[in-house]
Amino acid sequence: MPEPDMREQRTRADGPHDQAEAALADCVEAAIAAPSIHNSQPWRFRIRDGGIDVFADWARRLEVIDPTGRELLISVGAAVYNLRLAVHQQGREPVLHLLPDPSHPDLVARVEPGQQATPHESLIVLAAAIPRRHTNRRPFARMVVPASVLEELAAAAQAEGAILSVADPVGRNAILSLVHTADQRLRTQGIYRAELTEWTTPAHSRLDGVPPKAFGPWDAMEALPLRDFGLTQPQLRRSRENFEPYPTIVVLSTQGDAAEHWLRAGQALQRVLLTATVSGLASTPMSQPLEIPELRQLVTDTAAGRWAQVILRLGYGQPTTPTPRRPLTEVLLTDPPNDRHG
Repeated sequence: MPEPDMREQRTRADGPHDQAEAALADCVEAAIAAPSIHNSQPWRFRIRDGGIDVFADWARRLEVIDPTGRELLISVGAAVYNLRLAVHQQGREPVLHLLPDPSHPDLVARVEPGQQATPHESLIVLAAAIPRRHTNRRPFARMVVPASVLEELAAAAQAEGAILSVADPVGRNAILSLVHTADQRLRTQGIYRAELTEWTTPAHSRLDGVPPKAFGPWDAMEALPLRDFGLTQPQLRRSRENFEPYPTIVVLSTQGDAAEHWLRAGQALQRVLLTATVSGLASTPMSQPLEIPELRQLVTDTAAGRWAQVILRLGYGQPTTPTPRRPLTEVLLTDPPNDRHG
């Protein structure tokens, strides 16, 4: 007889303590479905004292395009938002502590189930969208995203302390030009190509990185500068398709540019992405300019204290397949990790 899987074992927990830990483990399952840069999944979790500690896994940082760890912490922030949603779904008010212990900088957040609370219907809907949210690098339909939907996305970002700005036609063209420039600069760097290869090399049992099925097709008109995940694997056959000529481009910004702001940007990003999923929208990150400091300054309004954190392409696309995720056994710790810093 086959061994029961972890989820099945959790449902058999007998005592109240075991049941509480099983419920928290289910929340971690939701967290690991979050998006991350190059699907690097740079997070680890620990269930302790009735709550969940969230650790940044610095060994999974992309050193070339993310030397400061900004995108890593945005990724972890997205996982934190899923944790909060999952706690809501279990009928408890999540209590969030960001950067709770300065002596342990790898511990970037702690989420605790607070008092009992009936989850709002809107949050139930967002939680249900977690398994349906996938990055889509395929062409989108030539349809305008309604202003009312964009307003909902902006409100989602604002609820998490971020700003979502929709680029007008002039701004869209300027941003796409910056993305193209950034992409060209990056692909000429051998260290960038090596890093890209590290996270895109297919393997039968691989549960992280970007698999070939998620690369997306070539843009036949070469007008939309999506990141080319097949850059160093020319042997892979990919179709050529026509992408939408006037994509909807949005920029997610925060009032500040430190670790706390990056974690909040990740939570805002995930809330925006889940809201978009509920509205039937697909999304693609196009943040290459933000990985080159002098180009990031052109998207950032420092006079207003706004720092660009994520650039997204939005639209209506065909369903796409999910990228793999590491199992709970690989990311759930029984002991605290050794801090990389401090």
